[in-house]
Amino acid sequence: MQTETCLHITQGRSCYSHSTMNGLCSTAPLDLHNTQRIRHTAWKSRIHDFMQSPLPWRKIYRQATNETSLLGESLETLLSHKRGQIVFRDFLKSEFCEENLDFWLACQEYKTHESPEKLRWRAENIYEEFITAESPKQVNLDFSTRDAISRSLQQPTASCFVAAQKKVYSLMENGSFQRFIHSEQYKVLSDAALKQKGLRKHRKALKTKSTGDLLQPDSKAILLQRDLHLWHGD
Repeated sequence: MQTETCLHITQGRSCYSHSTMNGLCSTAPLDLHNTQRIRHTAWKSRIHDFMQSPLPWRKIYRQATNETSLLGESLETLLSHKRGQIVFRDFLKSEFCEENLDFWLACQEYKTHESPEKLRWRAENIYEEFITAESPKQVNLDFSTRDAISRSLQQPTASCFVAAQKKVYSLMENGSFQRFIHSEQYKVLSDAALKQKGLRKHRKALKTKSTGDLLQPDSKAILLQRDLHLWHGD
């Protein structure tokens, strides 16, 4: 009779019917299933956020790459930095051929114009400054290239200097640039790039990141590890 009606706890009068106990037992697996499903959903969401957001070491790596990119033995990389252009032009000036870089930069700027009026005006300026025989900064181009530019001035397009620009770039890349990377100017540029914005501190941070000695773990990484532990623990 007692097992059919209630379960007495100590001296209290409260009791739980078998039907109530059965109800609790029947809902327990459902609650556990829901809990696991909610955790799984949250876990997947955090993994997505974790993978999409850059980690601190990736940010540091990008900064270090930007700072040391000048060290790469590539003319293209060197000219992509304003400071690289200045130092390289200083070296070219010592070889009496700075007009090559001036022409290349003028061609780069020329391609940014869109209106026919600006293209015509800028094309004539470049032609007078670098192409004609009387040019104060005449660059070394063959007759056919000069003639093609001269004819294109009637209706200049954004590409009318492309062939000439490539030829001058090749002259710099295979000539002056090879001497530049062994020059004192390049050494100074390299040292400045290494010291800028505390690169040495960043390198130390990168090194210690792999051992986990000095850098604090990323908070998202901690949450992900915790959720993985809880998920597998279930």
